[in-house]
Amino acid sequence: MSPALVSSMLPALPIPLLAYARLRLRLLGRLAREVGWLRLALLLALLGLALLQVLVVLGQHPLGRWLVPLLVASLLLSAHRQRADGQFLKIAAPQCSAWLASEYACLSLPAVLGLLAVRAGGPAVLTPVLAALVAWAPPARAGQPTRHRWRSLFRSEAFEWVGGMRATKGLVVWPVLLALAAWQRASPLAPIGALVAWLLVVVACYSVPEPLAMLAVAARSPEQFLRRRLALGLGYAAATAAPFWGLLEAGPAGGGAAVAVALFWLMLVGLVILAKYAFYPNATHIRLTQSLLLATALGAAAHPAYPVLLLVALSGLVWQSRRRLRAMITDHELPHPHA
Repeated sequence: MSPALVSSMLPALPIPLLAYARLRLRLLGRLAREVGWLRLALLLALLGLALLQVLVVLGQHPLGRWLVPLLVASLLLSAHRQRADGQFLKIAAPQCSAWLASEYACLSLPAVLGLLAVRAGGPAVLTPVLAALVAWAPPARAGQPTRHRWRSLFRSEAFEWVGGMRATKGLVVWPVLLALAAWQRASPLAPIGALVAWLLVVVACYSVPEPLAMLAVAARSPEQFLRRRLALGLGYAAATAAPFWGLLEAGPAGGGAAVAVALFWLMLVGLVILAKYAFYPNATHIRLTQSLLLATALGAAAHPAYPVLLLVALSGLVWQSRRRLRAMITDHELPHPHA
């Protein structure tokens, strides 16, 4: 829908802040009904426990606690740049940036309370400030001409990495994370924190379902299709994460810890890929399931039951993704490679 058409359909006066708040509450209620109250409550509980675990770990490090405001702001920035209603709000209410700033500051309050609990006053003050400033960031540019894009370093078959790295600016984020991890390599927290941040970038690449036409082009049997997606995804993930594993191995943690972290990290990437096709093409369910997996993974350091839950999720996602892909190939009559 063009901006002129949207503008002609809107009233002359901007929508008030109260109407925007009601709209957000209605959208939240619709999301809860679509996803299910039980699943949403479970997700929020696990996210809360994971956030608490991260704050406890980072709060024990003088520099680590200052990473919390940056982590919160980066997560909000990624969501803000992908907002589907960004153009509508700019037209309907030119002052919407102030509203979004208030919304993002409120969303950062759990992190603020956690920082105050570990007596990190400076980061607690900085967190809502950075979160509010995200509201003035420009949206992601859609439809950028191909001739102005750099040639991708990834094979076109790995379309998740080609499009995802452009959308997240991952090729800019990666060297920054590597430099920070190398700078603080004396502490194992630095490469592990960089791995967590890079994992979030990789997850963003697999959070958007590709159009059905692209699935039709690569259509194979569900087993062959999943094996190829996993091979490409895990291959590129391992290649980009290897320098962080090397820094972790060279540090005080030692080689055994580096191998364990690498295997666990790759398992999470595999779960994220399987979650995408287990709920394809519902983007909401894909992102919520991926968030649930990450929250469970972050809690693994707090309780030995969390890795068991991830192994159970692995078997369930393998079965569900094969079932879902088989249904898509049958229902939409996608071409079979042996037909």
